[in-house]
Amino acid sequence: MTPELEQTLALLSSHRSVLGYMLLSRGHPVSIIRHTGGVFDGEHGKKYAGVIARIVETVQSGLEEINGNENEGDDVKFLRIRTKRHELMISPDGRYLLAVLHEPS
Repeated sequence: MTPELEQTLALLSSHRSVLGYMLLSRGHPVSIIRHTGGVFDGEHGKKYAGVIARIVETVQSGLEEINGNENEGDDVKFLRIRTKRHELMISPDGRYLLAVLHEPS
């Protein structure tokens, strides 16, 4: 990983509202490259990883369905999902998915 990415991950981890982050591969099946926070440990982390990958794929597929051929290069850049208790922020790129779970209060 690049020093810039390492610095960004360290900064995310230090924020008091962040419960954890996951850095995932974009392959099939998705794999966890790195994570912090107990919420992403063990089987629970694997479930989160699979769901996060499916969310990104579903949104991208929906965009392609809506826009047809006009969707060229119009990829998902950032997703934000907020519930009563948490907020999940997902930032996909060509090789990785970065997901951050935090308490929005």
